[in-house]
Amino acid sequence: MTVPAPPESDDDVARFLTELGVPGIVDVHVHFLPEPVLRKVWAYFDQARTHYGLDWPIQYRTPEPERVATLGGLGVQAFAPLVYPHKPGMARWLTEWVAGFAAATPGAVPTATLYPEPDVADYLGAAVEAGARAVKVHVQVGKFDPRDPLLRPAWGLLADAGVPVVVHCGHGPIPGAHTGLDVFGAVVAEHPRLRVVLAHAGMPDYLDALDLVHRFEGVYLDTTMVGTAFSQKFAPLPADWPARLVEVAERVVFGSDFPNIPYPYAEQVATVAEWALADDRLGAGFLRSALHRTPARLLGV
Repeated sequence: MTVPAPPESDDDVARFLTELGVPGIVDVHVHFLPEPVLRKVWAYFDQARTHYGLDWPIQYRTPEPERVATLGGLGVQAFAPLVYPHKPGMARWLTEWVAGFAAATPGAVPTATLYPEPDVADYLGAAVEAGARAVKVHVQVGKFDPRDPLLRPAWGLLADAGVPVVVHCGHGPIPGAHTGLDVFGAVVAEHPRLRVVLAHAGMPDYLDALDLVHRFEGVYLDTTMVGTAFSQKFAPLPADWPARLVEVAERVVFGSDFPNIPYPYAEQVATVAEWALADDRLGAGFLRSALHRTPARLLGV
């Protein structure tokens, strides 16, 4: 089967998915947060030129019901609503909030988050027991060391349960106190059965991320913001990126960062389609895997 023409707009995504022959997108990297928290996140992005040295206009700054409807209109069949704390005592109530959100929202799978604190295994264990299918870890925002001894029971719990961790541990868009693929690589080495999705494919350290995928069978890459015109300005992909994906094609999963992206959702879909077009060894099979089959398996949908 040939690769369909990449979508040219959000309205064109449905045509693309139909021609590709998949029932919809499974997006492992979407953000829904309590409104007060989300307003603070958006306010931070409004000052992106100060923080990152570039503007970052939020593409989908709409009320929550409209954002959910937008995903449905884009052909997103299932998605992981990711939450993350920036201080102690926040992860438990965010995990409780997102459980309620997922229960009330068609297409949303239950997720959880964590922070290095004495009760982390308690609330995380309860979330996993209740059916959480993914856990978000944001090393950069949380400003914590993922090797913290307080987190060892949590990593072990998740490894035993087979629940994937979507972890932002790369240096992009700016380095944090404990970012770096080597830092989280130490966690994976200690817990080799841990299922890990490297958010943003480890941006900008793409080759280090690929190395982890090759070394550990439970490590995946997500496509979030990777290769888009926006990200290419500050974290360009290696020129041979599509060829490098051939050996790990079954461990690439689609992620978008919706709604906090500075371009239309279709751009990320089109970017992944362009990788498939760039190397015949990827092709439509890679797209069906990345957009649907592999993330669906990881999230249990």
